[in-house]
Amino acid sequence: MALSAASVFTAPRHPQDFLQLVNPLSSARQLRGVVTSVTPECSGSVTIAFRPGRGWHAHEAGQYARIGVEIDGVRQWRSYSLSAPAGQDPAITVTAVGRVSRHLVESTRVGDVLFLAPPQGDFLLPTGPRPLLMLTAGSGITPVMSMIRTLVPRRPDADVVLIHSARTPQDALFRAELATLAADHDGLHVAHRYTATDGRIDFTSPADLDALCPDWRSRKAYVCGPAELLDDASQMWHDHHVADALSVERFETALLTDAGAGGRVVFEKSDKEAVADGSTTLLEAGEDAGVLMPHGCRMGICRSCLVPLRAGQIKDLRTGETHADEGELIQTCISAPCGTVHLDV
Repeated sequence: MALSAASVFTAPRHPQDFLQLVNPLSSARQLRGVVTSVTPECSGSVTIAFRPGRGWHAHEAGQYARIGVEIDGVRQWRSYSLSAPAGQDPAITVTAVGRVSRHLVESTRVGDVLFLAPPQGDFLLPTGPRPLLMLTAGSGITPVMSMIRTLVPRRPDADVVLIHSARTPQDALFRAELATLAADHDGLHVAHRYTATDGRIDFTSPADLDALCPDWRSRKAYVCGPAELLDDASQMWHDHHVADALSVERFETALLTDAGAGGRVVFEKSDKEAVADGSTTLLEAGEDAGVLMPHGCRMGICRSCLVPLRAGQIKDLRTGETHADEGELIQTCISAPCGTVHLDV
């Protein structure tokens, strides 16, 4: 009622537009968060903590959220795992790989405002006490760190084995904190694998896993990291008939790099166009053109990026299949144009 009355005096602008001048988190149109700290981690990585505004619901350990930033006047969105423990203000740990992540690492300052989407994802801790194995590599440790920070200090019956792979000790995220947690809590055991000297874990036989965690077959397991690690671990658990005990979190999916000739993409509702080659996704083409593209996982899993195909032909970069049915809902995050394409977005 108050906002409706105030609109008489603020027209043609909405009262929310003026409220944002006082409180940058106040917006009925877009969830936001203000950066409260930027903490350097290992080389090229930082943890960005933020205080979300109204509309955010508390995250569960292991979930991720879409984060939006404006770069050269264009709002760019990416999905990041939340590394803070459940029940606390959220944080993301970002490594400077890719345009948006590099911008976050190099340019974010306390007081900056981030655009947010609510936390989501089902890479979650089990509901009851159970021995756990966490198998991570590189930045794949971020959702698992949220789980460890949530579980280990609060549960005296916690039994967690973390096996983390990094190139060198200097590249290992959260190494000092994990050492402190393991020293303070008997329920956490941490094993680091430094691939520059130790090589990668060999999944062609169970020997490496047996040495690192002899009872791995009886534990609920979580794996997060590069696609090769996820594929190898999934095969190992399948071969040993314990596939149901493995939860996998994928940050990326393998896409074809020589899918076709590409073409012109027309974003009809946005009145914008872009030219993309045959290995550039429609989602990326739209974002580069300044189109607000719906998306979530960016891996062809969550289907949040679906938009109707109005005309033209697209190719699925995972399978190579083509689609050209007018009105068909297509996944822009794993599709590329084959000639001129019109999208209803």
